[in-house]
Amino acid sequence: MSEAVARAADEVADRFRELYGSAPEGVWAAPGRVNLIGEHTDYNDGFVMPFALPHTTVAAVARREDGRLRLHSADIDAAPVELTLDELAPESDKGWTAYPAGVVWALREAGHEIDGADIHLASTVPSGAGLSSSAALEVVVALALNDLYALGLRGWQLARLCQRAENVYVGAPTGIMDQTASACCEDGHALFLDTRDLSQKQIPFDLAAEGMRLLVVDTQVKHAHSDGEYGKRRAGCEKGAALLGVDALRDVAYEELDAALDRLGDEEEVRRLVRHVVTEDQRVERVVSLLESGDTRGIGPVLTEGHASLRDDFRISCPELDLVVDTALATGALGARMTGGGFGGSAIVLVEEATVAPLTAAVEAAFAQAGFTAPRTFTAARSSSGTTSPRRARPAGPTWR
Repeated sequence: MSEAVARAADEVADRFRELYGSAPEGVWAAPGRVNLIGEHTDYNDGFVMPFALPHTTVAAVARREDGRLRLHSADIDAAPVELTLDELAPESDKGWTAYPAGVVWALREAGHEIDGADIHLASTVPSGAGLSSSAALEVVVALALNDLYALGLRGWQLARLCQRAENVYVGAPTGIMDQTASACCEDGHALFLDTRDLSQKQIPFDLAAEGMRLLVVDTQVKHAHSDGEYGKRRAGCEKGAALLGVDALRDVAYEELDAALDRLGDEEEVRRLVRHVVTEDQRVERVVSLLESGDTRGIGPVLTEGHASLRDDFRISCPELDLVVDTALATGALGARMTGGGFGGSAIVLVEEATVAPLTAAVEAAFAQAGFTAPRTFTAARSSSGTTSPRRARPAGPTWR
């Protein structure tokens, strides 16, 4: 656990005592994530490749025995919100508390006996930046309750329950990637995840050792997964799979893409969505191959191809994201693309270490000239989820098949 997370753990523990009048039973942490490649493939049963950020959500937690759930966030200047477990119901809450409450609901719906909890949370994961702040919030609560109530669930199982919480309780049609990344990513690796069966392979990914950096540029343009545009694209992908007679677009082989597109005829919007998903799955496999062969710099053009596909076929970019990518490439970046759900959020830029400062300055200058809000840029580094509780648990998923 990093010094920053350790300090945050001490702070949330102290604040927990102030709020609830007793010490927490432990403090847990779960990271946000950056998706290196594999966008909008997770709900199509495809491949993704995220890695964890140093930015985390930290939770101090203690059990209750009265069927009550008390929730407090360091970002909210208000008293703890108190809920009754038996009254938790899908889409009954439109505030931030829906995410942790949804996890409790999902655990209880799955048959796990949760009697109640006091929870205080603090987060350094930027909200709305495409870095999975909601998944980090869900996973940290799931990790804590899994330990405290001795549920014995593994990381990939907790991810499934957290996804159900977001899909059903919150009402956002997200895939499984974000929760699995927060629960299962390991230090110094990117996670090659098959979202159909949740098999995993940890791929070594240490850019600093090779003189490179991956920058995350938060455009400050906020997005929300529960907005209608995300759902429309998911529905379009499902329509494409139905028209092609497959269970999911994952089942359309890259080599058969042209024939599949021909079969879709004049369904132009569906054709674009299908083309993105099938080519994006193939890009994930190319990145894995390049990293495993030691050609890390070779992934740059693949990242850039992914941005063009998200911009032109999936149509979820925005002027700010396009400006980051175009400026970065013009300033010597090895590759760049938007990351996350789209319609705002962040872009990632693969750069040589010596290029970080001039590239960052060029992006800031381009935003100022365009009249955009100044972006926030930082270097992505790997992190992992865990707990400062004596019942430390290492989340894990099934091995790659």
